[in-house]
Amino acid sequence: MNAETPTIVLLRKGLLLILLLGVVGTQIELLLLKHTDGIWQLAPLLLNSLTLAALAWYGLARSALSLRALQLVLGLCLASGGVGVIQHFLANIEYAQESDPSLGGSALYKEAVMGSTPTLAPGTMVQLALIGLAFVFRHPGLRSLSPEEHQSTIEA
Repeated sequence: MNAETPTIVLLRKGLLLILLLGVVGTQIELLLLKHTDGIWQLAPLLLNSLTLAALAWYGLARSALSLRALQLVLGLCLASGGVGVIQHFLANIEYAQESDPSLGGSALYKEAVMGSTPTLAPGTMVQLALIGLAFVFRHPGLRSLSPEEHQSTIEA
């Protein structure tokens, strides 16, 4: 059975809307915060742009390839969010140690988690990626070609 129930269609549309609004909002926030100091800070801006491009491609083409491209970009967003959390945490540790060299153990950890660089903010990239991957999960557009149709496309 390839047809999705109206509930699933509605859920997919909702996930798509949440993803779109979340990526646009995150992009605006990063630009307003001038999150542009070096390649590591530019990475989420680039990935958000790629996500928007993949969403636009899907919106125009509705193809399996556009969905696969979206999956790839969302996988990169997922990884970048994890890397970003670690980088924010390490930057806060470095700053805390410079401010007070006597800090150590749980006091240093507390300062790092509560530091001026928001440690969990890059988790937004993870959340948005998971929302997008939920949208693509078992999407009927990924089954658009039967194996026979796929083979005839390759031979043509």
